[in-house]
Parts: sequence; structure tokens; C-alpha cells
Amino acid sequence: MNVLDFGFGSIEAMLWQILFLSVRCGAALMAAPMIGGTAVPAPVRILLSIVLGYFVASWVPIAPTPAMASIAAILAVLHEVIIGLMLGFVLQLAFAIPLIAAEQIAGTMGLAIATSIDPASGAQAGALGTFFSLVLSLLFYATGAHLLWLELLVESYRLLPAGEAAFGAWRAQSVVLFFGAGLATAAAIALPVVLVLLLVQILTGLLARSAPALNLFALGLPAGVLAGIAAMIVALPVMTAQLRGVLETALDQSAQLIGAR
Repeated sequence: MNVLDFGFGSIEAMLWQILFLSVRCGAALMAAPMIGGTAVPAPVRILLSIVLGYFVASWVPIAPTPAMASIAAILAVLHEVIIGLMLGFVLQLAFAIPLIAAEQIAGTMGLAIATSIDPASGAQAGALGTFFSLVLSLLFYATGAHLLWLELLVESYRLLPAGEAAFGAWRAQSVVLFFGAGLATAAAIALPVVLVLLLVQILTGLLARSAPALNLFALGLPAGVLAGIAAMIVALPVMTAQLRGVLETALDQSAQLIGAR
């Protein structure tokens, strides 16, 4: 344990050390979906980042802090912001995957106009997207993924020392590749429901051709909505397993970013 000396002679250096260490935590919390949303006030996030910075300064072996108000300190702060944003951005991409899958399903079902307020971001989103986002949030906390992510955030100070670590281009490239894999996962989540809705549309088209007197819109829209809801109920266990896999992949990607794996 690092004993912090808060004497009058070193209080300025200690405060600068805690503030410098809280920059990475603050950037990660600002970018993370569970705390970076509008539902959590900015003063709460700043206070939490300072608390984490004090914890890191007390328990994690750290390198000497660059002198305050120097060029080296400015560059080190920018580097800490980049690392924190990358760790939070990985989670942001993971939480965007079910939204993409929900938009595919809603567009096929005809529910694209059904919108609501997303509690995570405070923006207007589709009703299915909000439902999928809530399911992923429940899985995120129920599986303890938030604790593992915070552990990776603290562990990053050991593997990427503050003010000394170099954030290579391959780390940013791995985030882009993770986004590509996320798009494929979103398509896999929406695939069972979209296939069922495609069959419903084919049957509706055949009925419309065989009986032109039928009202296609009055028949096709309710049939698509009911078939889509039934398909989601049947496929929900598979979707839940895929969403859990998304969280595991996001944590693995965060670990790779800091060099833990």
C-alpha cells in the first residue's frame, strides 16, 4: 500500500498526482454507457473518477508524475484521455450491437415508427432497441461484467503506466475490427426473426396474388407484427446467449487493449 503524505509541504504534489491519475478513469467513465449517459450527472462522474484516482494512487505502484504545467504533463494528460476513451468506447460499441439488431427487426416488422426514450443515452430510439438495451444492461450487471471492467480499468495502470505507456496504432485497429465483428453479431441476433418475417411477407404476397381483393396492408402488417413477436419470444434464449457473448467479447477486447491478454 502506498502511504500518501498529506503534509503542508507535499499536499500540492499529492493533489496533482490524484488529479492526474483520475484523468484516465474520468475519460473511461464519460465514454462508458452505464455511467456516461445523461441519467448520471456530470458532478457524480467527476467525483467517482477522483475517488478511483485516489484508490489507484493508494494501492497501485505508479511511476513518478510529470511536473505540473509542463509540456510533458500536457502530453501525458492527452495520452491518459485516449486510453480512457478507448476503454469506454469498447463498451459503447458493445451496447450499440443490440440497437443495430433491433433496427433490423423493427424495420422488417414495420415498427420503425414506434420510438421511445432510451434511458441510457437520453435520446429517442426505437421501442425494440430500448428493450434490447435494457436486456443487455441487466445482463451486464447480473453477470458482474461491470466489476470486471472496473478491475481492467485499475489494472491498466499496472500494464500501461500513467505518463509512460505508449498507445500503439494496433490497439486502435483492434477496436475497429471489434466493431466489424459487432456488426456480424448484430446480423446473427436479428437473423432468426428476420427469416420468419421474410416467410410471412412471401406468404402475404402469394395471398395477394391469388386473391387481389384482399387488403394487403390490413393483412400484412398485423401478421408481420404478430409473427415477429412470436419469433422473438421463441428466439429470446438464443438472443440472450448471444448478448452474453457480446459482453464477454467486449471484456476480452478491453483486456487486449491494455495488454492483459
